[in-house]
Amino acid sequence: MSGGRSAAEVNAEIRALWASGSLASEDRGRYHQLVVEWARAVDAERFGGEQGLAA
Repeated sequence: MSGGRSAAEVNAEIRALWASGSLASEDRGRYHQLVVEWARAVDAERFGGEQGLAA
């Protein structure tokens, strides 16, 4: 990976947002950012970051 967080690290933050069982409306923007970051991290881990999701 190129300096970003691992998919596992991002996933842990996503899970923390959902810890109460629902997502607070003020957390929705952060959740969206995290999902995008997580998908990029998965892509980088699988393909070395050379293919897949566009920035």
